[in-house]
Amino acid sequence: MKFKLFDIYLYQTLFVLICSLLSSCEDFVDVEIPDHKIVSETVFNDNTTANSAVVGIYNELFRSYFSGGGRNSTQVLAGLSADNLRTIILDDDLIEYEQNKISIQNSSNLNLWSSAYNIVYMCNAVLDGLQKSEGVSAEMEVQLTGEVRFVRAFVYFYLVNLYGEVPLILTPDYRKNALASRNTIDEIYSLMIDDLENAVAVLGNTYKDGERTRANKFTAMALLARVHLYKGNWDRAETLSNQVILESQTYELLDDMGRVFLANSKEAIWQISPIGSGSSLAHTKEGNLFIILENPNYATPVSLSNNFVESFSKEDARLTSWIHTFSTESNTFYHPFKYKVKYASSGEITEYSMVLRLAEQYLIRCEARTHQGKLLGAIADLDRIRERANLSLISNIAPGIDQKALLDSISTERRRELFTEWGHRWLDLKRTGRISTVLSPIKTSWQDLDALYPIPEGEISKNPNLTQNNGY
Repeated sequence: MKFKLFDIYLYQTLFVLICSLLSSCEDFVDVEIPDHKIVSETVFNDNTTANSAVVGIYNELFRSYFSGGGRNSTQVLAGLSADNLRTIILDDDLIEYEQNKISIQNSSNLNLWSSAYNIVYMCNAVLDGLQKSEGVSAEMEVQLTGEVRFVRAFVYFYLVNLYGEVPLILTPDYRKNALASRNTIDEIYSLMIDDLENAVAVLGNTYKDGERTRANKFTAMALLARVHLYKGNWDRAETLSNQVILESQTYELLDDMGRVFLANSKEAIWQISPIGSGSSLAHTKEGNLFIILENPNYATPVSLSNNFVESFSKEDARLTSWIHTFSTESNTFYHPFKYKVKYASSGEITEYSMVLRLAEQYLIRCEARTHQGKLLGAIADLDRIRERANLSLISNIAPGIDQKALLDSISTERRRELFTEWGHRWLDLKRTGRISTVLSPIKTSWQDLDALYPIPEGEISKNPNLTQNNGY
């Protein structure tokens, strides 16, 4: 019986990650594929190796196409799918995302899907190993289980919102995974909520080793607030975001917008460190890809759309702090400048990739309050974001704003505040039912079915139980 590629890679990755963490090796090496018993006994025989396996998952988030911030990442592909990014070189795979006509053979789509599921498989292998291990202390097992379940929920959040119904893989058993069919969206959200509630219950308030790159209680709580916002559970979303904002005493909105995306920024709830590359590189992939310092090329394939840049008023501090330009004789390109480091081959790592931050929690609480008719509290939340951006306060210019107008303002501020961060604009347009209204006037071939990405052709050909999304 043959192993699937991901299962082989999974077992190799677990072992090589441990070896690289313990011996500072940088490159993967070929290893013999172990059976499950050896995986459990070797990787999870004590607290140190079990902890290293979990560190390996966090490191993989930086290396992964899905989450690393490179050209095949959620940040780039979902940004192109919406109206915030545009392609500036000839790249068929990326152009398909921009035009919302993704072929089932698109290699970027396969990379996105495959790398996301690889992280799911790694999480499941670690959870299985922790459960069966007799060498890991009970306290360590609870801590690591909470962290891994958070990461698994995080990955599934994007899989279900990008692809719709997807297989819910909960075991490292390749035999079961090879023929898994798609689960309902409700089933996937149920798993996410269960994972995140477990993480909230068992994780502590502080960050392990002082780095905001591993999940704590409030990290899980922040993602759970977003999940309930997407589900329309307004009271629950408000309660959770309120706890993150008020109870943590760890996070704050930074007045200096140039410091928001620094490593361990006070605004950061969760970040991904470039240390996961296993090399001496000291820059984020977002900074390396988004910042344009020369004529656009394969390394800088996208820029901000004119439509998006024109949505800012000239006094908006985000326009000057988070957006820069590069001009040629014939073109001016607007590029994201949230990350200031383009490339650093060595030295101190000054920036981490931002995944969850406090500004989003204010926007979540604001939207949840608005849907419940708590308009004064919602206005106060939105004004916190607008005040930092040097914009006039809603409480001054439109104190009697109604619910619909306030929801429109929230949408506008979410777009300006969270651009190039994890596809927020694409997912916001979908969850609020405005995607066709917004995109059809500016994307000539737009169809409603374009809101979901296709399941990669290669995955369907290997699994007779896996069906395709409508329209592909």
